[in-house]
Amino acid sequence: MTETIVSIIAGSESDKEVYEKTEEVLKEYKIPYELKIISAHRDPDKLDEYLKSCKSLVYIAIAGLSAALPGVIASKTEKPVIGVPVSAKMGGLDALLSIVQMPPKVPVACVGIDRGENAAYLAIRILNIYKK
Repeated sequence: MTETIVSIIAGSESDKEVYEKTEEVLKEYKIPYELKIISAHRDPDKLDEYLKSCKSLVYIAIAGLSAALPGVIASKTEKPVIGVPVSAKMGGLDALLSIVQMPPKVPVACVGIDRGENAAYLAIRILNIYKK
């Protein structure tokens, strides 16, 4: 079995339209990934357990509304985290601002609202650094 390289974590099943875009690109480029639905608010213990056991090199965190998920993940790992804001409310601006306004030492890369595919492309570019 191939080792997972990218971990996609969505905060809710309702983010399906966005995480499917991410999956399509990773499949196209044959990047091993796994998808988990874990809310930073509703399932904090489950998220902690997953992050402690996960061997992925890059995280893609998909979240709407307060979009805490990418920042929470970044606060618990030294690995790259890419946040994807979802247009659940306010056109996604609430999620976008939550993701880009991380405090010092908690970096999260952020792609455009609902741009799951760009998160996958960015993850691939990050992974290409490891190949060199």
